[in-house]
Amino acid sequence: MRLRISHSTTYLYEPPATGLIQILRMTPGSHDGQYVAEWQIDVSTDSRLDVHDDAFGNVTHVLTYGPLADLTVTVGGLIETHDTGGVLKGTDERFPPGLFLRATSLTEVNPAMANFSHELRAESERETLGFLHTLMTQINEHMTFDEDPTNSGTSAVEAFTLRRGVCQDYAHIFIACARSGGVPARFVSGHFLRSDGMVHQQAGHAWAEAYVPVLGWVGFDPANCICTTDAHARVAIGLDYLGAAPVRGTRYGGGTETLTVTVKVDQAGRPGQWQSQ
Repeated sequence: MRLRISHSTTYLYEPPATGLIQILRMTPGSHDGQYVAEWQIDVSTDSRLDVHDDAFGNVTHVLTYGPLADLTVTVGGLIETHDTGGVLKGTDERFPPGLFLRATSLTEVNPAMANFSHELRAESERETLGFLHTLMTQINEHMTFDEDPTNSGTSAVEAFTLRRGVCQDYAHIFIACARSGGVPARFVSGHFLRSDGMVHQQAGHAWAEAYVPVLGWVGFDPANCICTTDAHARVAIGLDYLGAAPVRGTRYGGGTETLTVTVKVDQAGRPGQWQSQ
């Protein structure tokens, strides 16, 4: 599948900020099942943009600028994907899987989640892949997709208790429960071609990857209750959302900050497709 993607983030500051530092993890990499045919990153200001790979191998741009009243970062391009049945191959793995058993403040479990995970693990009779598929299904049934009650700082425990959240929350719950069951798991940020034809989206997508003996890393999308397919475009990984967030940073001075995000994901060549800018 050929996916045409555009992701734009705009910040408005009133009064203007005196300085800004932003870390951008918005550039995907190629691996088995995903080839980045074209990609570019544009910044509305004549700012300094340094590029490097972070500890996990994510392509990372660091933007510094100031003073400024507004900033728009737009990335986009064409990604060719192939369905690998959710199995990830050909990536630059810089750490052993065991590192991804480490809990973070966003991926801790409470007693209810620990019991939930351990019961599913016992039912699967220690078969890791079966446990993960059941975990994904149970989380999807437990949760209701709702954009209102959670935010980027909502933990897995908070979302699990609310029984509501967005794809990020589903992923955090899956990761927390998988780790509680002894399975390494990590957060993935990226994009998803919706099956309902909805091209314009309010944000990027998020899912999880878990390590299965023999198979390796396998993608699980609990918000859609599927393993990853050629409709998923993988961008960055981390222990949780904070390590894979598309944009994360800080500013100096300024007053009210207004954030606007626009995302478009479509199949390239589809009749009536939007044109990239």
